[in-house]
Amino acid sequence: MTVTLNMRARLRSLPLPAAVAACLLSFVAFWMAQRAANVTMLDLSVYRAEGETVLAGGDLYAMRATSANLPTTYPPFAALLFTPLTLLGVPEMRTLATAGNLLLLLALVRLSLRLVGRERPETALWAAAVLVWCEPVWTTLRYGQINLLIAVAVLWDLTRRENNRWAGVGIGLATAVKLTPGLFVVFLLLVGVARARTHGWAWNTWLRQAATATGVFAVVTVASAVILPYDSRRFWTEMIFETSRVGRKEETANQSLSGVLARLLHTTDPGHWWLAAAVLVGVAGLAVAVLAALRGDRPVAVVACATTALLVSPISWSHHWVWCVPMLILLATRVSTAWTAAVALVFASFALWWVPHQPAPVRLELHQNAGQMLLSGLYTLVGLGLLTAFAVRLGIGRRRQAVANE
Repeated sequence: MTVTLNMRARLRSLPLPAAVAACLLSFVAFWMAQRAANVTMLDLSVYRAEGETVLAGGDLYAMRATSANLPTTYPPFAALLFTPLTLLGVPEMRTLATAGNLLLLLALVRLSLRLVGRERPETALWAAAVLVWCEPVWTTLRYGQINLLIAVAVLWDLTRRENNRWAGVGIGLATAVKLTPGLFVVFLLLVGVARARTHGWAWNTWLRQAATATGVFAVVTVASAVILPYDSRRFWTEMIFETSRVGRKEETANQSLSGVLARLLHTTDPGHWWLAAAVLVGVAGLAVAVLAALRGDRPVAVVACATTALLVSPISWSHHWVWCVPMLILLATRVSTAWTAAVALVFASFALWWVPHQPAPVRLELHQNAGQMLLSGLYTLVGLGLLTAFAVRLGIGRRRQAVANE
């Protein structure tokens, strides 16, 4: 423990220029490694194709793009946001996306440190220099994904001052682009209702944020329906129920409960097993998040809610787990260095890619042995373990408070 404290003290004592240099060096090395790996940024090309389809007045959900024949999976509002990509050439678009995502990583680290009350510029730079090498971050930039943008929008809201009038806007916009952040609206609502019950049903900041997020989501969704009526009707009545458009549940990259269960049961559709597990974990995870918020532990509440959303989603690709950034920063402030390093190793090891996997029609994921299943479900296991640890810690705290009140 003494060695750990001394090491942290030495890192904090290093001057800001050293942190800037280390971060720049790491980012440049990362950028060069991505180029050496010939990253395709397939998803970014799909986003550009969506923008082109909107401008051309085409059928958004009949569109297929890139050599992988990928479809549109997001709500119509996202396609409207992607239209500026059509103004750029492909090389310029990829360069801008890489630079933008690296800046978003810095923002996510900074907000995560603010969440745990450790916001310092030099700390953010040192952390970003290391966390950029996590597999979810690498894969996000490899595909040109928007996961970092979504996480920053959500975390921006949840680190505002209580009376900030804009808190909730980020979550509303993020949910209009990608539905998974909508669980944060449910979380805000539950905490707000619980607070209101203890204060005579008084209006509070949690309810206001939930209302703001819901209002923003509704406004941009209705506006999108006005601009793209046909595509909006198709998405909200058909596409939203076709989870197969997103990808195969059994793929190794799917790090949600459905993915683990599909590989474990050697099936392409875990069906009722997934539904039962998702309901159980969803209720338990939200309960942990709400209880933590009611006890004033916002960092645990936010990470618990994000982890729950990733676990219960039908598809949570490994790059969706960029929430490992606030997760690891939280662990670094709460547990020993050894435990933090162990979790960091999971996200930095790329272990899930060590197992046999191959695109359809070959389905190697359905024939994994026990060791391969373990490696291909590490993110899910970390998420479940984290929620369990939070629940135990909250239970211990509650018992101690009960004893103190006796």
